[in-house]
Parts: sequence; structure tokens; C-alpha cells
Amino acid sequence: MKVLLKQARIISSSSAYHRQVKDILIIDGIISEIADKVTSEADQVISRDNLHVSIGWMDLFAHFNDPGNEQKETLQSGAAAAAAGGFTDVMIIPNNNPAISTKGQVEYILQKASTLPVNIHPIGSISKNAEGKELAEMYDMYNSGAKAFSDGTQPVQSPGMLTKALQYVLAIDAPIFQLPDDKSLSAHGLMHEGVMSTRLGLPGNPAIAEELMIARDIELLKYSRSKLHITGVSTRRGIELIKAARKEGLSISCSITPNHCFFCDEDLAGYDTNLKMNPPLRSTDDRLALREALLAGDVDAIASHHMPQHWDDKTCEFEYAKNGAIGLQTVFGVMNNFGLTLDQFINMLTLAPRKIVGLTIPEIKIDTPACITLFDPEGTYTFEQSMIRSLSHNSPFIGKSMKGTVIGIIHKNQTIIHA
Repeated sequence: MKVLLKQARIISSSSAYHRQVKDILIIDGIISEIADKVTSEADQVISRDNLHVSIGWMDLFAHFNDPGNEQKETLQSGAAAAAAGGFTDVMIIPNNNPAISTKGQVEYILQKASTLPVNIHPIGSISKNAEGKELAEMYDMYNSGAKAFSDGTQPVQSPGMLTKALQYVLAIDAPIFQLPDDKSLSAHGLMHEGVMSTRLGLPGNPAIAEELMIARDIELLKYSRSKLHITGVSTRRGIELIKAARKEGLSISCSITPNHCFFCDEDLAGYDTNLKMNPPLRSTDDRLALREALLAGDVDAIASHHMPQHWDDKTCEFEYAKNGAIGLQTVFGVMNNFGLTLDQFINMLTLAPRKIVGLTIPEIKIDTPACITLFDPEGTYTFEQSMIRSLSHNSPFIGKSMKGTVIGIIHKNQTIIHA
């Protein structure tokens, strides 16, 4: 199979062709020619106005629900959503039923996903069944293919257990992922604690529940000298704590979500259950802080926090709705609006996430396997429910205008074109 990309601008800061416009010929999944003009015939020619390409994008935190809740998402539907969003690699959290807490469960995910066009990387749980009681088989899971460890949506509450986990992964040089949430403070909160929660009559989840967890985990990181990634940071103080820890030389990284950059607690005035999530949407000042941190380089990566929920779990009273929103398809269209240069943005989607988990970085050069995302950074569209590839439709961005069109991906000798 020969695929020819015509006049594509290459955005890849690690490539010799960075920012150059080239024809790219791919034969049986291998890049065979990069030139100003390729004259060879091809089975498929891809030519678009303002066509851009980069190495494949990677997401650090998504939920695909297999095994246990396949009515929300399967590996196949999750991969389809990821490909539609421009992602060739996705790390999935372990909160399945059963949780990904043994080498057999890691191998199950990898084997089942082996033929899909997207690499699915299972995150092994820190504790058995992600229950926070007893350490899981992290070394065995690492040897079977788990590149990071986390209890996902059930962050480790015990400082003793998290310390053991941080020490344990030192030998395998793998990071621990934490969603910052002290449940002793946030357990009954339905949204950010503030003026809006009072006005709406909803129990609040205070910012200190996140900030206390971040501060605690930083102290444990100092003690263990391990690797820690904080995902879903949503407050100004949380960003400041991580920035200060990085200045001390600690191996700490962080990611933020498009949801928390776009929305704030004031958007909950209509009790839209698609905006109910954890961490909750914070204040307008916190939202501004995330955007400022993004431009200042204080944020390492963008994580979708793709959380499919069944119709029944969102079409109900706000109190009973489950947390989370799907997000893989809208990352580019949302985050392409906050002032990042294209080079900065693409680095956050490609180089940074792979460095955090120690994955080999693909290249755009001759005789290498094609791992490519195709996009138009200036394309505009309205995100409609009919575009959703996930089995679940719980997106707060339906009907919103987007800037930045994903054209498709070329990966694992498969070409998927959407636009």
C-alpha cells in the first residue's frame, strides 16, 4: 500500500524537516521518500489546503472501560475516538472491573488492542484492584508492558502506601500518576466550593482538597527521590506548588485538561451534568491561572481525561450524575485557542507525554515506521453529536465552535482519514 502526502508542512522540532513543506511517500507503513516533489504513483493521495503533519499525538489519561463496563466504551470505540482526535497513543487508567492490577490484565489489554490503529498503553494500578489497601504487582505489570502506575480516579489516600509505591518504582524508573484529591475533604462535594456552589445550593469540593494532596505528594517525592506526575491540576495554588517543586530539582511533571481551561464553575449555572467532573471546574481565577501556566511553560502536557459515561449516568439529577466527560476528539479544537505557538502545542502533544513515561519518540525520516498525525491548525468547525466516535456522548463541547481540524492519522500501516 502506497500513501502519498502532498505538500505537507512538517511540524516536528526534533526533525531535520521541521517547518518545511514536503511530499511524503509511505510504502507499507514505512516512510520511503521525503522530497519537495514526489513523482511516484500511490494507491492513496492525500492533498489538503494547509495540510500539516507531526509525529503521532499521545494522551496521558483516558478511560476505556474494558473489561467490565463495555457499554460505556470498548477498546475499539476508544481507539476510534482517539484516532478521530489525532492520537496514535493513549494511556488508559486502571479503573476497570476488575482493575488493571496484575500482569495478566496488562497483557489482556495489550493483546486485545494489538491490531487497532492506536497504541493503547495500560497504566497499572498502584494498589490491588485500585482499592488503596495493598500494593499491586507493579514489577510484574511493568515487565508485561505497563509504563506508569496510578489508581486513576481513586488516587492513593494513604501517605504510607504512596511512599512505598514511589520507592518501589525507583528500580524500574517508572512514574507514579496522581489525580490530586484528598477525599476526606472532598467526599461530599458536587462542584467547586465557592460563591457559585452557595448560589446553586450544591455541596462544595474545596480547592484545598487538591492543594493539600499536591503538597503532601511533593513532600513524599522529596523523601523518595522518585518520579511523580500530577494530572488534572485545576487550581492556581496547585500550579504554584508544582512549579516550586520543579525549581528544587524534583522529578515532577503535570498535565491539565481542556475542560478546566475552557470552563469554570460559573458554567454550572444550568446544572449541565456533562460539566460535573473531578477535579471540579474551578473559579474564573483558577481557569486564568491554567491558561497563564500553559503559556509560561509551567505545564508539561495536556491530558484529555476522557471519561465516557452511559446516558443513564448523565441524564439525571446533578446530585446523582457520575463525574466525567469524553474528550479525546476535542483536545485540539479546544486547546488551539489559548495563545500557544504551534510548535509549543505540538510538543505538548508529542514529545512531552512520551518523555514523561519513557517511550521512544517516533521520527519523521526515511526508513522509519510512519507514526503521523495530519491536521489543519486553522480549520474551523462546530462539534456535533454525529461526529462522536465514542460509545458515550457525554461531551460539554457539543455545539461549540472549534479551531483546528484533525484530518487523520497514519500509524501501524493503517491510514484513517476523517476530514
